[in-house]
Amino acid sequence: MTNWVESHTEWFIMNATALEHAQHILDAMLGYLGFAAQIEQDDGSDGPTLQVLTKDSDALIGRRGEVLEDIQYLVNRILFRHMPDAPRIRVDVEFYRSMREDRMIARARELAEKVRATGQPAELPPLNSYYRRLIHNVFVNDPDVASTSTSGDARFKRIILQRRQK
Repeated sequence: MTNWVESHTEWFIMNATALEHAQHILDAMLGYLGFAAQIEQDDGSDGPTLQVLTKDSDALIGRRGEVLEDIQYLVNRILFRHMPDAPRIRVDVEFYRSMREDRMIARARELAEKVRATGQPAELPPLNSYYRRLIHNVFVNDPDVASTSTSGDARFKRIILQRRQK
């Protein structure tokens, strides 16, 4: 039986797309952890994404999305071990990540309006590199407001919104 499983897994790895392989990894991981979930593939504008639909979303998301980040990290580590040239796969649970990004962008735009009105700089809370890039992209073509990250080697840094020098 072991030989059939190993050869079947090897065949799957060789013939699956990166997204299919990542879905296989995530499905196995969630199964071992005892979660019943449906996983949908999306190759949208945010890149290849696996959307997990489950009744146990709170447990898979964790506090402030920390468990979700860990799951995504593990899926990608395993995927890259089997397919080194695979793209990075996003893992989302019940659209939590998408809604969080929308809220984060909306908050940054609110602060930008205050910067426009008062001329005073505004700070966002510490963010990881992915979310900082997301916010910087919002203001890259803004004629009035510029975004800069605080300096240093910290993993989480603040973004400062300020009037653009003309």
